[in-house]
Amino acid sequence: MGRRSERLGRLSGSASDGAGDNDVIQVVSRAFDVMRCFEGHEARLGNLEIANRCRLPRSTVSRLTHTLTRMGQLVYLPQDQKYRLGPGAVAMSTSMMRGLRFRSLVRLLMQDVAEQIPGTIGFVAPDRFHMVYLEYARAHDAVGLQSTTGSRIAIARTAAGHGYTAALHPDACAALLAEMEREIPDDARLLRPRIEANRQSLKDHGYVISNGLWNPHVTGISVPMWSPQYRDFLVITIGLLAAMYDEERLRTEVAPQLQKLSAAVLNMSDSIEDNPFVETAAPQQSRKQPLIAPGGREKRNELEAGAGRTGAPPSLRAADGRPRQGQAAT
Repeated sequence: MGRRSERLGRLSGSASDGAGDNDVIQVVSRAFDVMRCFEGHEARLGNLEIANRCRLPRSTVSRLTHTLTRMGQLVYLPQDQKYRLGPGAVAMSTSMMRGLRFRSLVRLLMQDVAEQIPGTIGFVAPDRFHMVYLEYARAHDAVGLQSTTGSRIAIARTAAGHGYTAALHPDACAALLAEMEREIPDDARLLRPRIEANRQSLKDHGYVISNGLWNPHVTGISVPMWSPQYRDFLVITIGLLAAMYDEERLRTEVAPQLQKLSAAVLNMSDSIEDNPFVETAAPQQSRKQPLIAPGGREKRNELEAGAGRTGAPPSLRAADGRPRQGQAAT
């Protein structure tokens, strides 16, 4: 029993090196980090590759991949000496993807806009230091923009991520930046000086623009939307070739289309069960809430507080130009 406790202690300790979060079970957090490395069902990775991606000791990764394999989340391929996603992970993701009517409708709306604007449009959600494409639409002539469903893009280097962090309550944003500084300091240094300007853009215009951070040839614009179900922001974003769309064209031609799209997404029927913009805990209330999160001063439950998610800053206006309820337009 003593040896087993000591072994678990070593595993937990090595997984928590440098993390500094006392309220998080680090070995669980690191197991999810390992799973995030496998961006597709066909991805095959060895312990060294995973260790480099997660910035963890190889010995820690070896214990984590062994445990995840025993649980069916990973499969070991002896001929390659690598791992791939296992049946447990596939089954879990499949069960979570049921009820996709809402996303299918979003994709149709996005495709309508993509036919008018030669870019890649994404409906994305946050996942630690990344935004993940839940759905996408692309014009047939959108050269060089290859994001698809499931693609992960860095928060610090994309319009989607800059729109997301601009909408966060300052406390939640500060917590995210502190985590970045511990684990991906280069991204934190890139994002931090742009936060205030992004907040001002979101307040004044309802969208955020980012130029050339992910790719020098790509420019992007994004609109964050508060999800009552997820207690977090989802984002509609579009990436375009910078040679075709300078900032003026983005503001005059693309931004109005993107804001109309976000308004259409928010105004979808309450009857769609998987609609993340419907507050299921209070179905009697109108769905037509501001895009920005209600009540930055509201009391948060333990899970929400642990995730660092709060309402948006009271000064931020709705992305469709309406002020928050009870607040005069600025």
